[in-house]
Formats: sequence, structure tokens, C-alpha cells
Amino acid sequence: MAIRHRLIQASPQAVWEVLADGDRYVEWVVGPSAVSPARGQWPRVGSAIAYEVCLGPVRLSNETVVRHCVDGSELELEAHAGRLGTARIAVELRPWGEYCLVIVDEHPLRGAGGLLHNAGVELLIQLRHRAMLARLAKLCESEAGDRCGRDPADTEAEPAPGAGRA
Repeated sequence: MAIRHRLIQASPQAVWEVLADGDRYVEWVVGPSAVSPARGQWPRVGSAIAYEVCLGPVRLSNETVVRHCVDGSELELEAHAGRLGTARIAVELRPWGEYCLVIVDEHPLRGAGGLLHNAGVELLIQLRHRAMLARLAKLCESEAGDRCGRDPADTEAEPAPGAGRA
């Protein structure tokens, strides 16, 4: 089971605003493109978004359905991946001081994906989660701007134009 977490330097509310906007799904999730509402009002239980996943020249039409939602703190999704089956993706937001600890838990739920699940697939999911959480953090932190109270120890000064890094 792939579980990953990241401390995002934005409030849980700021992170939730991004998660609760189905149109922004492609901005933080790795893989999908061309998102559109499929049914319902995201992120209400039963609502869904449709999107494409491009693997080279192959385009797959997929859908993600909200299975559980606690406004502001929990979002559980079932991602449909065609013949590979479905996966459960749970995103939990926890206040961590003034910031937000985001915990993502994903595992195969139905279909061939569960049969093919092994240590190699687990590694790929972990890498995908790392990239996904980095995207989410960048998005939320840039939108929160000065309101998020960045920790100076976590910011790095940009070098002057033309200057290299040691």
C-alpha cells in the first residue's frame, strides 16, 4: 500500500480549496489531462470528473469518482483506469501548526491492477505521489503567498542573474 505524506506551508483550508475544485485536478495529479465534469458537483459523494491519460501516442479516457468526503479534511476517490481496474486514493488533511500535513494513501481496488501489484509498481506509485505532492505544495504555497507564513529555513535565496551555485 503506497502511503506518502508532505507538510505543505499553507493552511488546510488553502489546500482544501485546491482539492475541492475539480477543474484543478490536472494541476496537481500526475497523469491526467483535459479534465471535464462527468456528473455531480465535485467533491460531493458520487460526483465524477473525466479526463484523458496520454501514454505516448495512446490516449485513455478515464474517470475519478468521489467515494467519501469530509469537507475540509478528507477526500477519498476511486480512479478508474480502464482494463487495469480501479484504485482507491485517500487524501487526508491535518492541521500542523499553521500548515497542513497531507497524507495520501493509494492502493488497487478492483481489476487487473490488484493482480499486477508488486514492489515495482509500489515504487512507481511512490514516485508518482512524490511528484503529485510537490505539485500540490507548489500550487498551494504560491497561492497562499505571504499569508502562509513561510519558514525562512525552508526557503532558499535565488542566485543573482549570471551567478552559479557552489
